[in-house]
Amino acid sequence: MKEPVIIDAIEIRQFETLPTYEQLKQQYKDKGLKETSGEMVKIQGEDAIYKSSPTLYPITDRSNPNTEPQSISQIRINTIGGNNWRMPGDTITWKIDVPQDGLYKIALKSRQELQRGVYSTRTLWIDNEIPFRELREIPFNYSRDWQMVTIGNDDEPYLFYLTKGTHELKLEVSLGSIAPLIRQVQASILELNAVYRKVLMITGGVPDTFRDYNLDKKIPEMTEVFSKQSEILYKVSDQLVGITGEKSDRVAILTKMAYQLQDLAAKPETLQTRLDSFEVNVGGLGTWILQVREQPLEIDYLVVASPDQKLPSADASFLSNVKHEVNMLFSSFFVDYNSIGNSSENERSVTVWIGTGRDQAQVVKAMADDSFTQQTGISVDLKLVNPTVLMPATLSGQGPDVAMQIANDIPVNYGMRKAIVDLTQFKDFNEVASRFRDSAVTPYKFQGSVFALPEQQVFPMLFYRKDIIEELGLKVPQTWDDVYEVIPVLKKHHLDFALPLAETNGVSTLEPSKAFAMMLYQQNGSFYKDDGEKSNLDSEQSMQAFKKWTDFFANYKLPLQFDLITRFRTGEIPMAITDYTFYNTLSVSAPEIRGLWDFVTVPGIPQADGTIRRDVSSGGTSVIMMDQSKDKEAAWEFMKWWTSKDTQVRFGREMEGLMGAAARYPTANIEALKELPWPSQDYQNLEQQWHWVQGIPEVPGGYYTGRNLDNAFREVINNNTHPRDALYDYVEEINREIEFKQKEINLK
Repeated sequence: MKEPVIIDAIEIRQFETLPTYEQLKQQYKDKGLKETSGEMVKIQGEDAIYKSSPTLYPITDRSNPNTEPQSISQIRINTIGGNNWRMPGDTITWKIDVPQDGLYKIALKSRQELQRGVYSTRTLWIDNEIPFRELREIPFNYSRDWQMVTIGNDDEPYLFYLTKGTHELKLEVSLGSIAPLIRQVQASILELNAVYRKVLMITGGVPDTFRDYNLDKKIPEMTEVFSKQSEILYKVSDQLVGITGEKSDRVAILTKMAYQLQDLAAKPETLQTRLDSFEVNVGGLGTWILQVREQPLEIDYLVVASPDQKLPSADASFLSNVKHEVNMLFSSFFVDYNSIGNSSENERSVTVWIGTGRDQAQVVKAMADDSFTQQTGISVDLKLVNPTVLMPATLSGQGPDVAMQIANDIPVNYGMRKAIVDLTQFKDFNEVASRFRDSAVTPYKFQGSVFALPEQQVFPMLFYRKDIIEELGLKVPQTWDDVYEVIPVLKKHHLDFALPLAETNGVSTLEPSKAFAMMLYQQNGSFYKDDGEKSNLDSEQSMQAFKKWTDFFANYKLPLQFDLITRFRTGEIPMAITDYTFYNTLSVSAPEIRGLWDFVTVPGIPQADGTIRRDVSSGGTSVIMMDQSKDKEAAWEFMKWWTSKDTQVRFGREMEGLMGAAARYPTANIEALKELPWPSQDYQNLEQQWHWVQGIPEVPGGYYTGRNLDNAFREVINNNTHPRDALYDYVEEINREIEFKQKEINLK
């Protein structure tokens, strides 16, 4: 909680016991309440009046001709929920106008096509009350097709007494009978991971298959834990089959782990040869929790009807489906699928290219239509385009006015060639630039010009497992001297400390290592000198930072390749420096260790005044304006709108709702980050580290810096070359390329 709160009162009272439906049905008879006749009220799902989260917005379904409303060629907002409406506690509320007093049945045209093997559960509230006990857990079974689900039991629909007038119907996501099973599996994972770490401390990451480690004697409780957890998982598996009425892949994960544990309890001497499969299966349990706790459900409409009324058919007939598919096929020849939404030719407009997925593009278009266009009168022609075609399109004069999601190396590279606009020419540039930290703008500056506005900014932080650090009697390192003391203790127990590694796969430009940049900046070093005309990696600060960096791998044997999420979950790497977006990955992918990890500022170098210098570098993306834009003022208005606090907050929340917590948006806007759903303590840690972030400048030929820095690193690690000699040789390569590029674009 990050905002001030005023508490008026706290009330403690006895839990109210709800009646069963049979008891309520008897009350209907005693009061003489009658069934209505001939009435039917339909409420479209997208017409919800209240939602517990801004991400529970109406969505589109074009798979069925019976979805209301429907179009074969245009996007129609016609359903609500889906994958966005899956987290326990999320609610959607509708208003209904009841024509007369009496008893009604309630049905929903719904679809649950995402969770095979389990059902989604909802709790029904009417006018903020749950009428009877059975409504706490309304199941919606898996089906690829739309279903008309009447709320009731196998024998009859439930009847609800509603008075004439307006009422509210609220559906809340709940775990129902699945909740205790999830808690049991979470407890099992913690115990199994604890045993796994103890085994790892004895055998190491690569056990000798021909050696008998006597694990059952060195870890006396091991076989007992395996037997106990095997019984628990078999029991959970049986309960899940009983609840869902079927065996599925959700059950298979549990039974597979239970069988392996049963076998390991009987043959503990085989564990060292099966350690990899044991680790994979425990990870599978974590995935099971992640999948089962999500309860997605999509709703087209709700029906409140008299018991004698026949409900509409949910699914379309075979002929209707054939007609629908044929019409969609023909319309596809006339629809521009690269264009997201419409743009009026008669209005002032701006063409924007975005290189991310279609879901993100549709969110941006919807936001632009109902916010930017409404405020400015400028329409947005948004196109989903592969970023690699930006340069050829620009050279041919077919490029956009504005391009989004642009990598850090592009703006200066294009700007020095006069392909994109210097944003400092706009009068309010300084005001707009104040939305960001200087470090976020640094990669887009060149010779007094600024060629982009930051969208995202990502920087490293120190992640650690609280339980393991406490178990080993360690403290979170504050300085690099502390790190030197921590690593031997971890290595003694066959555990590792991890530093960030440069991404070498699938990237066009290799960015400088964030580990090296961190150590360089903490020693007050820099990448370039003489206004970017030469590399400064031959300076004494750089040499010291490079030796310090390579020593971690050459002398302390830190891992060069690793799957951080897996090894952090299991505890093999209980401490790692990596981008803070790893927080999002852990929140989603490792629910079994929730509360057992934390992240803080990186270790640093003590200063004379007692402070610790904790500098790190950052990466990110930007938005640019092409020089060929005919209406640069309109393009500038769009860029200002897109990078504003309100827009960034809304986009971040909608992305998180659309794709889950793993997609929490790392905005570069200072004020926007405050309003994204970060826990208070975690945001304070982020804010503290953000103050120490420095951007890496871009210069002509700068792409050679990351490439040759990595070459020098490999030379030291693989060939035992002296760090100073290796770096000097490659700095000469960097300087030659910088000089060549400066001459090529007439800067020298």
